[in-house]
Amino acid sequence: MSSKTSFPVLDRLVGPLSECLTPETAKRLLKLRADPQLQALVNQLAEKCNKGTLTPQEQAEYAGYVSFGTFVALLKSKARQLLAKSQGT
Repeated sequence: MSSKTSFPVLDRLVGPLSECLTPETAKRLLKLRADPQLQALVNQLAEKCNKGTLTPQEQAEYAGYVSFGTFVALLKSKARQLLAKSQGT
């Protein structure tokens, strides 16, 4: 279940984790969303980042959210691949 991404190190971390997915857990993972308060905070930080007005502390916080978001996006990609494969059989 390998995929080509622009984040090969993250893909190497996600690969073994994705092997633990079942169709049921893949479906649950794809429904995973940030709660509204967290999403509002991330949106606010993204807006400040686009304007170039983040403080150093906000930059670090936002970078963490972006990294985690990338990790989750890769894992969700693996979940979609698993579901597509399981529906094709």
